[in-house]
Amino acid sequence: MNAKTAIDPWLLERLVCPLTRTPLRHDAAAQELISDAAGLAYPIREGVPVMLIDEARPLGGETL
Repeated sequence: MNAKTAIDPWLLERLVCPLTRTPLRHDAAAQELISDAAGLAYPIREGVPVMLIDEARPLGGETL
């Protein structure tokens, strides 16, 4: 990950899933924030987390 797409660790510690309000885990390789509780992956685009449920990718192939 380069400096342009790096996410501030302070921010990562404070972000929660907008659906479940549970902590997220960072998948740096996929550039996503994972909500295990909701089964969703929120994209990170150009270093900015997109915390919209409609933009999240379902984990495991489910559909929203």
